[in-house]
Amino acid sequence: MSDNPTPSRPAAVDAEGRKTAARKSTAPGRKATANKNAATSKRTTTAKTTATSKNATTAKTTATSKKTTANKNATTSKRTTTAKTTEAPARRPRRRPRFSVERGLFPPLGAKGRIALVVSLLTGLLTHGYHLFRYPLYLTDEGIYMQRAWSLVRETSLSPYTYDYDHAPLGWITLAGWVFPLPKQFETFGNAINTGRFLMLLVHIASVYLLFEIARRLSGSVLAATVTSFLFNVSPIAVYFQRQVLLDNLMMLWLLLSLFMLLRREVTIRSVFGGGVALGIALITKENAIFFVPSFMYLLYRRVKGSASSRFTSTLWPFAAATPIGGYVTYALLKNELLPSGFDFDLNNPPADHVSLLYTLWWQLNRNQGTLFSHTGLLQSSWLVRDKFLLIAGVCAMAICLWIGMRDRRRNLGFLIAGTLALGYAFYLVRGSVVLDFYVTPLIPMFALNIGMVTDRLLKGSFANRFMRGAHSVTRVAVPSFVAILLLASPASGYLVHTNTEGHTQIADQYQSKINLTGMQHAQIAWVRKHVPPNSRIIMDDDLWGELHDVRPFYPYAHSHWNASSDPDVRDKLFKKRWQNVDYIILSNKMRKSMMLNNADGRENWILQALRNSDRVWSVTEGNIKLEIYRVQ
Repeated sequence: MSDNPTPSRPAAVDAEGRKTAARKSTAPGRKATANKNAATSKRTTTAKTTATSKNATTAKTTATSKKTTANKNATTSKRTTTAKTTEAPARRPRRRPRFSVERGLFPPLGAKGRIALVVSLLTGLLTHGYHLFRYPLYLTDEGIYMQRAWSLVRETSLSPYTYDYDHAPLGWITLAGWVFPLPKQFETFGNAINTGRFLMLLVHIASVYLLFEIARRLSGSVLAATVTSFLFNVSPIAVYFQRQVLLDNLMMLWLLLSLFMLLRREVTIRSVFGGGVALGIALITKENAIFFVPSFMYLLYRRVKGSASSRFTSTLWPFAAATPIGGYVTYALLKNELLPSGFDFDLNNPPADHVSLLYTLWWQLNRNQGTLFSHTGLLQSSWLVRDKFLLIAGVCAMAICLWIGMRDRRRNLGFLIAGTLALGYAFYLVRGSVVLDFYVTPLIPMFALNIGMVTDRLLKGSFANRFMRGAHSVTRVAVPSFVAILLLASPASGYLVHTNTEGHTQIADQYQSKINLTGMQHAQIAWVRKHVPPNSRIIMDDDLWGELHDVRPFYPYAHSHWNASSDPDVRDKLFKKRWQNVDYIILSNKMRKSMMLNNADGRENWILQALRNSDRVWSVTEGNIKLEIYRVQ
């Protein structure tokens, strides 16, 4: 119904109607007075009035006939009633919402948003790029992934040892694709791990952009995106793990890209297919990406619900995600390594004739040695030590996002998606399986996202209206800015400064110019090259593998203690499982602890015996890190 519902001239409100009627009755009256004629006609008699002035004529009307007056009043009343009846249903058309995740209505980025995005990217470049090659210490898993990338480039195989499907291979395939075109390949940035770490810096910058846009589109706010990116860039636990060459960082890049594709303004075939392929790549980069899949599926369902192509897109997306996974399964099938021999999944008797993809997956699903919440668990000994604020605030923000999202799933879809993304991966960490230190890495951007969205809701919602009534938008930006400054300036947070063991406040380790942890490992390698013959049989940790196998002089008999204790080609053919066949042991205090933990079945007994029959020839200690070299007698 339009604003002018009838073709005839409608009556206005009562006052306006009286004014119009008065003008109509006064005009003939003035005409009759000017001509000095009596009103003889029926029409003039009906409208007979005595008007001594304009105001009197407008305000008072004398009717000579009750019937005529009644008819006139009835007509006026009818017109007024008709106008009211006509205007009552007429409502203002419902305004199209400016923001809706379900409909793809996202506010434009704007000039302020572009500035915030550029600042976020530069902040990530600074916090993650500064001292990238010095801190933290090279990790065992960094060496493993670069070792396998080396095998792809040098030997065109997935591993220099027997590939047992412990991880899907796309992570180190990506590393090999990064290294291959570089001028010096693995030594372009000094050594293999440094070259991989530079790729991690690029991955982080790309992840910052994707996370910024995802936060903005889920919340409709640049403020939420800025807070999210700030925590993702500056959190000490983020800086520590995201600098390292980890599959988790590559997995998160593909997951964020998949989520970004599902949050395009229009759900097109291209975006659905691209998002599905990106998710599939994430799954064959690291398998624990599967805990994010339910949130992705629900978001896709809400985006395509009611559209003409909903069935097609709902089928296309899982098909696209399954395509990379199908390639991985096909590889195992062609090598006759999909199923164990005799279809035997007995965990006490692993297959002896060949490895199996499905057996390895079954073994990983049944690992349950997790001690996350104990006083010696990773939560208290590592994660909370590195960043209490992000983890505690992240859990609270996740609960708030879930509560807001469940209250109104249509209007608060973004909160529901953010909360379930964090909840799904948090469930993976607390479910009781084996958890390593860096497994927390994918939870960092999810907690940052939840904190950013809750911060924006508090500063722009009912809380702000109640406690910040009349506050200027600058004030609402100043509040999170003030909190950010407190985090950076507080030694308790460790974001920029911290308190050392002597009780003095100093720059945090990740930005401390005097700290060069990897320099200790360079010194360890330098001693080996100077004093150890290249044909020596060496047991070491994986972080040194690339240095001893890719740089002349090569050390072809230098192997990780993991492979020396479990790979038949190394254990039985080279060392023959005898400590007398070991010449040198290069280790750290962390490697010593790993050997003890890995010896539940006695597989490392002969290596530990070699260590007991050796002399220490080199050592260096800094803080809680100790590196040593032993010569076996």
